Amino acid sequence: MSTYRVQLTPGHGFAEVAALAPYLAGLGVSHVYLSPVLQSVPASLHGYDVTDHSRVRAEFGGLAGFRAMAETLAAHGLGIVLDIVPNHMTVPVPESGNAQLWSVLREGPASPYAAWFDIDWGEDGRMTMPVLGPGVEDDPPRPEGGVLRYHDHEFPLPADHYRLGHYWEGPGYRRFFDVSSLIALRVEDDEVFEATHRVILSLVGEGLVDGLRVDHPDGLTDPRGYLARLRERSGGVWTVAEKILVGGERLPADWACDGTTGYDALNRITGLFVDPEGREPLVAEFARRTGVSRDYADVVHEAKREVLDLFFTTEVDRLVAALGGPHLRAATVELLAAMPVYRAYVVPGEPPPARAVRLVEDAGRVAAARLGDEAAVAEVVKRVLYGTPEAVVRFQQTTGPVMAKGVEDTALYRWYPLACLNEVGGEPGEFGGSAEGFHDYCAALPPGTMTTLSTHDTKRSEDVRARLAVLSEIPAEWARAVDDWSSRVAFDPALDYLAWQNLMAAWPIEPARFAAYLHKAAREAKTAISWVRPDPVYEHGLGDFAARAVAECGDSVAAFARRIEPHAMANSLGQKIVQLMMPGVPDVYQGNEITDFSLVDPDNRRPVRYPCVPRGEWDAAKLLLTRAALGLRRRMGGGLPYTPLRAEGPAAGHAVAFARGARAGAAAGAVAVATRLPVGLSRRGGWGGTWLPLPAGRWRDLLTGHLHTGRVPLAHLLSRYPVALLEREVIDAQ
Repeated sequence: MSTYRVQLTPGHGFAEVAALAPYLAGLGVSHVYLSPVLQSVPASLHGYDVTDHSRVRAEFGGLAGFRAMAETLAAHGLGIVLDIVPNHMTVPVPESGNAQLWSVLREGPASPYAAWFDIDWGEDGRMTMPVLGPGVEDDPPRPEGGVLRYHDHEFPLPADHYRLGHYWEGPGYRRFFDVSSLIALRVEDDEVFEATHRVILSLVGEGLVDGLRVDHPDGLTDPRGYLARLRERSGGVWTVAEKILVGGERLPADWACDGTTGYDALNRITGLFVDPEGREPLVAEFARRTGVSRDYADVVHEAKREVLDLFFTTEVDRLVAALGGPHLRAATVELLAAMPVYRAYVVPGEPPPARAVRLVEDAGRVAAARLGDEAAVAEVVKRVLYGTPEAVVRFQQTTGPVMAKGVEDTALYRWYPLACLNEVGGEPGEFGGSAEGFHDYCAALPPGTMTTLSTHDTKRSEDVRARLAVLSEIPAEWARAVDDWSSRVAFDPALDYLAWQNLMAAWPIEPARFAAYLHKAAREAKTAISWVRPDPVYEHGLGDFAARAVAECGDSVAAFARRIEPHAMANSLGQKIVQLMMPGVPDVYQGNEITDFSLVDPDNRRPVRYPCVPRGEWDAAKLLLTRAALGLRRRMGGGLPYTPLRAEGPAAGHAVAFARGARAGAAAGAVAVATRLPVGLSRRGGWGGTWLPLPAGRWRDLLTGHLHTGRVPLAHLLSRYPVALLEREVIDAQ
């Protein structure tokens, strides 16, 4: 099984996907993996803002269009995987666009949909809706057309079940992270689960959908229970969860799914192509230029404390109330800031798993040391592990948002010695990973887990990261280049170094795209501006910096990118062959069968021009490799063993290789070989007398057509490309 992720938009719906069927079948994937298909805000370009679970989205072609697309895809041997959103739906503008929410606003707790949402009715029995902006005194909400209208917002008239608050207030309902326009669902309720999954499960039942990708399960009251119910109701179709695993964290063994959506694999693969020797000079250069601490953990703690104060006071208030009162607030905040993962997986009414106990207790020791109140922290630790169901659940549902906003959306924009390491679930302070460590990781990988290199949520595309990884091998040369560029154009020391990394790695990039990225990066970093604290003067200066950087340094940046291109290409192809051939279900993000130099969303969700036509050597090699690897996987089938292969000789550390299904007597077999740390390999004069012992048999390289057997010199095997994809020839016994 292999997937190809397509981002549906109003301009690229089911008919357009159906038209891609011959192209995708020729690429070699088995399934088309679609972004959410239920009815959402009409203009939405992503589909995570669902407004109506009872309908397939009209802008894409509706149910009839979906069925027609599925029929066309099936005729080309392609199945469908759907991205589903169980955690939340949208609070649209106007609010009447969500029928269930409108009913709750109108009827309060008496609404038949009151159980759909996790609502705090407040002491006055009303739910806060945070919509009021500055100047509301001069332009207040007013009755009009049978509703209470405030700009584009509208609310039931008359009704006494809500109050309008300012947009910076926390809402009277649980939300997605800090996004008040996304209201969380109580899918633990049988009625809510059935109503919100009826259409999806009917498509599965019709045989039109073969797999499900579950968005943000950490936000649910009981992810384990939800996944068990989904597996039962879906008939056990292939299911992966968007679970962010940090460091060595593993997917909970009792989750009824086939694995994750692949961020853990992405970060492991990236580590293979980063030189650990680059850590000290790059961290020193970063600290010198930005003035930021060399200690990533300090930056993370500061960022998490800030977002707790900025965005999550309402959530902390509710958690503290569940824990027993305001005297535990300071300890609760420090424990939340000290949690190193998104969730500890404690289920109310069950003894907490030993790992969860260790995790929370370790975080408690860190929190106590920072707060200086060991007794209070110990009490909070006890209550979030063994306390009331509400205390346990609210803690579990708060740690994820704090990690996401504090790390993903703040610290990763503040601490960036080497930005390719700043990915979701990544540990930017950890430079590089060994081939042996990667082999151990693959040996324990669930065979049905998804693997990926780029997604709609990655901070940078795989080829941007491939360029950045080269910097770990040339920190001195990189520092000289930045000295040159920053002497010509400078703006904000806290942002400039991130700007130069991304300008080079995404080159060529037009000023508007570059400026849009920098505006988002600055708002996420929250050091000079933020989403809720704009500064027109700063933002104008940022746009001017982007334009000048491209205009005045563009030629030099382009020259630098050209100099490192052979090494970046080696990293790009190495990442690709490892991801496509390692255990798991490989996903190709739209357009990444050739080079893609995209930055964070919305940049990485731009429309793709099909068919993807190579524009140069790198493109051609990447497309050739993608087709060859996906085709080989389809011929081989699934469930094949993974066998590490180890090169021998002076440059052995520059190779990572493994076999799939190459055991004795197997009808099929494959060998994947990739070059690691290509700059260092070049410095030592190439492969020299380094060999790779192949498993028994005759092996044809699908990229060059050459045959190999026995002990093969890597200088010969990798003479044309920095990677090799070998398929064992089956000898006809007759």
